[in-house]
Amino acid sequence: MQVRQEIFDTYWRFAALRQEVFFNKIKNLPQPWTNDPIIQTYKFCNAYRASDRVSQYLIKNIIYDNSRNKNEEEVLFRIFLFKIFNKIETWEYIENKLDNHITLKCFNFNLYSQILQEAKDTGYSIYTSAYMSCASKEFGYEKKHQNHLSLIDKIIFQDRIIADIVKSKSLQEVFNIIQGYPLLGKFMAYQLATDINYSEIINFDENSFTIAGPGAERGINKCFIHKSDKTNAEIIHWMVENQEQEFERLGLNFQTLWGRSLKAIDCQNLFCETDKYCRQAFPEIISNRKKIKSKFTANPQPINYFYPPKWGINNRIKQTTAQNSLQLKTQQKIFLNLDNSLNNQRVLVKKELNISGKQLFIEDKLISSLFMVENNELEEVIQVKKSFKRAKKLKKTNSKEAKKEKLLENTFKQLHLF
Repeated sequence: MQVRQEIFDTYWRFAALRQEVFFNKIKNLPQPWTNDPIIQTYKFCNAYRASDRVSQYLIKNIIYDNSRNKNEEEVLFRIFLFKIFNKIETWEYIENKLDNHITLKCFNFNLYSQILQEAKDTGYSIYTSAYMSCASKEFGYEKKHQNHLSLIDKIIFQDRIIADIVKSKSLQEVFNIIQGYPLLGKFMAYQLATDINYSEIINFDENSFTIAGPGAERGINKCFIHKSDKTNAEIIHWMVENQEQEFERLGLNFQTLWGRSLKAIDCQNLFCETDKYCRQAFPEIISNRKKIKSKFTANPQPINYFYPPKWGINNRIKQTTAQNSLQLKTQQKIFLNLDNSLNNQRVLVKKELNISGKQLFIEDKLISSLFMVENNELEEVIQVKKSFKRAKKLKKTNSKEAKKEKLLENTFKQLHLF
């Protein structure tokens, strides 16, 4: 293999920077979470696929939600229905209309089709913008969503593929079962196999099988001048196996996912994100995509990260969250004390300004009096001025002598201040 060095190195730098953003957000640090202007401006997926908002929703709310049925066929049905549209809002729209959880028992083609059509009629986009899903009329319907609902009906209810998936001996076998259905294709079949592997239905090594989606293929072509006899899948596996050496070679402090290294699905996704990044960073490298279509906007809704329990990292996340919460409380206390200190300083400054203002007023009054007197009163005014100076001097020395107060009183009277 011959790499295009600058782009190849960008792959690893992007992974490290994107993961840095991930942890900076978890630490509740203010924006910007990176100094990289491209990552600041445009929307990119996380270095780890399972950390993305939609994947998090799938894992927490679709697969492992304790209020939902844990039956394997129920879980498989929910995964397929959610991933066909791959949009949180679509799933929640359907459940809000049903006023109940989505279950096998409540699935009704006509009802679901009507609900989704109503959403479309209001101008709502029911499909994800992350990728294009097949839109053929495979099942004879004019509407795309109707054909997809028919696909789910065939996979889950007619063919009952849960039995075949449970009996599968490998992740590739699961992929092959899914790919055998229309409207899915290789990329979607791989995504679905990965999502099913998040659940308890199957438990295969994620690095045992991979394929490159269209975006990853573009990223590989940018990173490599020649692939020699390597397939795209073999290149992805090479990236998985050599990640530690590459981060070390570039002096990058890559923060793993609480000890979990990048897997094949993650390295595949990173090729896709590198392709996007290079459109802005290296526009001279030509591909059929020239611009990054989505700008970054911060989502105010926080994510309480949760991963498949079989990964064994959720307790570490709780520890990190607790530490961050403690640090945040400590910072808030420091800021509160600082704010109180600043308020006290403001009060003192205000008092000093008031004192200074009174003193300036007295002195201005004295000067005005000097200009207002007649010539024959000048000697008297001079005596008043001397008396005032003596009074000020006594005030500065903090004398407690009785004549200090008397002098001040006489001075103020002669200036007509009292």
